[in-house]
Amino acid sequence: MGARSTNSMEPKTLLITGSVFMALAVGFGAFGAHIVQDMLSPDRFEVYQTAVQYHFYHALGLLILGAVSLHIRDSKWLKWSGYCLLAGILIFSGSLYLLTLTDTGWLGMITPIGGFAFILGWVFFAIGMYAGQLARQGKTMNES
Repeated sequence: MGARSTNSMEPKTLLITGSVFMALAVGFGAFGAHIVQDMLSPDRFEVYQTAVQYHFYHALGLLILGAVSLHIRDSKWLKWSGYCLLAGILIFSGSLYLLTLTDTGWLGMITPIGGFAFILGWVFFAIGMYAGQLARQGKTMNES
């Protein structure tokens, strides 16, 4: 039996997590369109739609990150990008879902933390891509 990696943000994990979160986004979107819309004021429903939108964007981001991680291995930046995108979905979209469905206004105070996690996730993704490109160029130069 081979050694098992302790990195929880492996490409396979990112791809599976992204797929599950995409399915959940579709579910929340359908739930919103068919059930929630009639329960909420137009303003509250708009907030719910924002949660679904950002949920979709960043679940897709996890899938893209997983695909990139197949080519750029062992990047701490890409690993942290995954953690931040996942945290962003849970905190940003999760707080907006709960806020709209429970009318718990204080949850709006934590939503920006999720937004900041999204921003960090994309910044870390960019750094990981850049660092991965530099590492690849270094290998090419050393092989010449």
